[in-house]
Amino acid sequence: MVQALPDARKPRTSPAANRPARPWIAILAACAGTFLVVLDVSVVNVALPSMRADLGLSTTGLQWVLNAYSIAFAGFMLFGGRAADIFGRKRTFIFGLALFTAASLAGGLAQEGWQLLAARAVQGLGAAVLAPATLTIVTSAIPAGPARTRAIGTWSAVGAAGGAAGGFVGGVLTDLLSWRWVLLINVPVGVLVLIGAAIWLTESRENAGRKLDLPGALLVTGGLAAVAYGVVQTEESGWTAPATLLTLLGGVLLLGLFVLVESRTKSPLMPLKLFRSRSVTAANVTMMLCGSASFAMWFFMTVYAQNVLGYTPMEAGLALIPSSVSIVVGSKLAPRLMARAGAKPIAVAGALFAAAGFGWQSLMTSDGTFVTTILGPGILMMFGIGLATTPLAALATEGADPGDAGLVSGLINTSRTMGGALGLAVLSTVAASRTAGSTAPEDLAAGYAQAFQVCAGLLLTCAVLILVWLPRRAEH
Repeated sequence: MVQALPDARKPRTSPAANRPARPWIAILAACAGTFLVVLDVSVVNVALPSMRADLGLSTTGLQWVLNAYSIAFAGFMLFGGRAADIFGRKRTFIFGLALFTAASLAGGLAQEGWQLLAARAVQGLGAAVLAPATLTIVTSAIPAGPARTRAIGTWSAVGAAGGAAGGFVGGVLTDLLSWRWVLLINVPVGVLVLIGAAIWLTESRENAGRKLDLPGALLVTGGLAAVAYGVVQTEESGWTAPATLLTLLGGVLLLGLFVLVESRTKSPLMPLKLFRSRSVTAANVTMMLCGSASFAMWFFMTVYAQNVLGYTPMEAGLALIPSSVSIVVGSKLAPRLMARAGAKPIAVAGALFAAAGFGWQSLMTSDGTFVTTILGPGILMMFGIGLATTPLAALATEGADPGDAGLVSGLINTSRTMGGALGLAVLSTVAASRTAGSTAPEDLAAGYAQAFQVCAGLLLTCAVLILVWLPRRAEH
């Protein structure tokens, strides 16, 4: 076990005392951190061909430019969430952002493929430490009530915008400068946010004196990484290959051992009692389904625009701007609607809107127009996702004790990110099974359409789960 920092004897301050005098500054810093870490999940998509040409990456190596980040990000997120509770939200935020910024610099300056992959993995680790602290900083800055719900809506909107902006930002930087700037752009922004956080953020913690459960952190990280790696390998080896099955089985066994360890340790990384709350459990399961669909949407829409419709990287990014705006609108509108109708009905409505958009998108063809195959369905899909994720995040975090705020924030972020990583891997396999190796525009469009059909089914399942499982209000 790793000991907490040596100020455990200090009396615990009240939640009100930990709130910053200017909460909007805390929210601004938290949202900037969220935007950066979510942006880097997708920003490299359109830069991959340039990276391959410059660094001589293999097809597998190219795939791991994406996977090294997303697996490290999702795998260490619970560790980051508990660290925020124990060591302090401000300290954890600053450490995670500093690590993320340094790794971005290293990746942008990489001269060999392995250097880029190593930098992306460290980036993911920094993001995993940073991301849970962002939501906890937001919830700590504002007392429970409508104002906090609006703040969470802003946090959700900014996070969604980060994922949405990845294609556009990556396309513009790659076309105008080089692929290196999709990583280097993080450096000046990260430094500015670090300075602001150091000056204006107020430190807060709830579990000073507790121990950090290092064995649990290693087990859950190894388990999640192994499962993610196994799913990713299916694109190359198939679901029945021995290497795939052994990796997936190993991941499941590690996660099972993690549950066993957590049930017996005195200071667990993830207290299993959290899952006695229906709001926490149901919100995380449904957030994972939403994440799997939304992350895949940005990837498949980008490659459809470029590989089928013939758009340049910048044109593909510009084409997705309306979708990016719509997810922000949905996220910001959700708190107002929640105040009138409640969180549960709004989450259901959002999932249904998104399912309708994905169903529309599954009608895509190789000769589709911008209005009917990108603009219309994209707006509907992303408006629904924005409308659904804000109430899910609010219910998950409101249902936790103050001492577990960072952990629950890490858990909801893990669900969204791991859902995205696993969903993209599975849906890529779904699309590949339809194209059968063909690169003809007609076959590619059919493969992408099949992936969108599966996404529509996932979101309908999500709506049903919210309706029958999620309580109307968070349980305390």
